This record gives sequence, C-alpha cells and structure tokens, in this order.
Amino acid sequence: MPRRFDEKMFDMSHLEAMAEKCNNWGRWGPDDEIGTLNFIGPDEVRNAASLVKKGKTISLGLNFDRNGPQKGTWGNRYNPIHTMIATGTDAVAGRQADMKIQYADDTVAMPLQCGTQWDALGHIFYKDKMWNGYDATLVDVNGAEKNGIEKVKDKMFGRGVLLDVARHLGVDFIEDGMAITNDDLDATAKAQGIEIKRGDFVIVRTGQMQQRLADGEWGGYAGGDAPGLAFETAEWIYTKEIAAICMDTWGCEVRPNETNDAQQPWHWVVIPKIGITMGEIFNLTELADDCAEDGVYEFLFCAPPLPITKAVGSPINPMAIK
Repeated sequence: MPRRFDEKMFDMSHLEAMAEKCNNWGRWGPDDEIGTLNFIGPDEVRNAASLVKKGKTISLGLNFDRNGPQKGTWGNRYNPIHTMIATGTDAVAGRQADMKIQYADDTVAMPLQCGTQWDALGHIFYKDKMWNGYDATLVDVNGAEKNGIEKVKDKMFGRGVLLDVARHLGVDFIEDGMAITNDDLDATAKAQGIEIKRGDFVIVRTGQMQQRLADGEWGGYAGGDAPGLAFETAEWIYTKEIAAICMDTWGCEVRPNETNDAQQPWHWVVIPKIGITMGEIFNLTELADDCAEDGVYEFLFCAPPLPITKAVGSPINPMAIK
C-alpha cells in the first residue's frame, strides 16, 4: 500500500547514492541526447502498432485554456492566454475588405509546461550537469544547446501501459502525500495481468486529476501536496529499462517530498542521471475506464512534442490507440 514518509526522511547522501546507482551517462555514447528513448527500436515500434485491435482513439491531454491547473503556486507558470487577432466580426464589419478574403486567426501565449506536457532532458540538472554529463550552462537565455525537446520529435511512439494504481487499491483517488512504492507498481501490473517490458511508455494513474476535475477546483494541484511515486521507484524505472514515465499529477513524484535536502529529489535522478523523458498532467479518466471494461491495459501510444528548437519542455496531446 502507498505510504507516508513523515518520519522516514532521507538525506542528501541517499540521493547521491541513488543517482550513482542509476547512472546511464555514456550508455549510448558521449553524444547522446535522447536517453532511455534509445530502448525503442524498429521491433518495439512494430509490436506497438500491432496492439491496435478496436480502432479506438483516446486523448490523454487536457484542453489548453484559462481553466487549466496553474494558479501561481509554482514559479512563473500560468494558464494559456488565447487571443484572437482576426475574427468573423472583423470580416462582417468590412475590416478585411482590402485582403479580398474573410478569415479568422489567433495566437496563444503560455509556458511550455503549463498543461499536459513532456519534460525534456535539459529540464533538470544534477550538480551542475544535465543528461549525459553535459554542462548545465549549455542551457542559457537562447535555450538548450543540448537535450532540447526537438531532439525527440520522432521518438514518442511505442507500447503504452497503464498502471491504474488507484483502481487496483479500490479507491477513486490516492490521497495527497501518499507515496506509490515499487511493490505497488509491481502488484498493480500483476493484478492487471500486464508485464512491463523494455521500451514501454509507462503511465501511472493516481486519480488526483479526476478528483480535481470532479470538484471543479484545482487547489494546489500545480506545486502543492500530491500522491506520487516514491523516491525508491527511480531504481524500478532504471531496472525496467522503460522509455518514459507519465502520470496524472503535476510532478509525478510524491509531495511533500521525502527529504528536506532537495526539492523534487526524484527528478534529480530520473531526468539527468537515468535520462528518462517524463510526462505530466495527463488526463487518464477515459483510458482507465476503457481498460477496466475490456481488461486490456496495453495500447499503441503516440505523443510527439512540438519541435520547438532548444526548448526544455513541450505541450502535447498524447493518444492511446486500442
């Protein structure tokens, strides 16, 4: 069962030991910029495509609008600002007569990680280094010279697996502050009759987003307390050799964090040391219901990022195809 770590805090030495145990630097050569996505090859792609049986497509993304989860509780992130720069009212009023066409056009301003999104490998640093040992200073005001999100624009296609931990535990949602352990992940997979394989996109459901959407209030979803993966799951991810990890929470790992020595300690290990691309703020309600109905928890997963040059994250509309 998920557990709280109120009296089981670890220190920096434990974080450092985990970082070294799960270190993938150099595994795919000194110039690598895609990390664990290297686990996906032609065989994995073909096998994933063969999982489509029903022809059913399910979006795992939130709509990008002013009703999103960003409430100013974390850094400078805010919800998308959508602005029309040409409208039907302009057309009817004759303001486009000189254009000899009637049209609508619009623009949007938003942080790249304000909604359903990928964290790129240039997003988090460990001791002044990012994935594969590149210096953190290679991410400057002009963006990421190494490990930018555009480097993985053709890599987000493979076998997706849902681990519906909340449903396995018999709850609508896991309470804030509860940490999902390695045993919880393994027990959920076993109960669902699914095997985690090398190169999988593993998607973990806590039910937190569903609970917040049902309540009609995000509260501290973005940056506050949350259910999530225990720090120990970094080793589970490393050992399983999965391609990516995704969740229905803001930051994947449990909050409050399990240490006072680091903010988001799990991030310190999984992104810069393991080299795993992380998906956050996934909307998993429809997928979870469909998997529970047909008993099939594997599917074709496709979620290419916007290839924004030198960006350290990207909004996405991930798709599960069954």
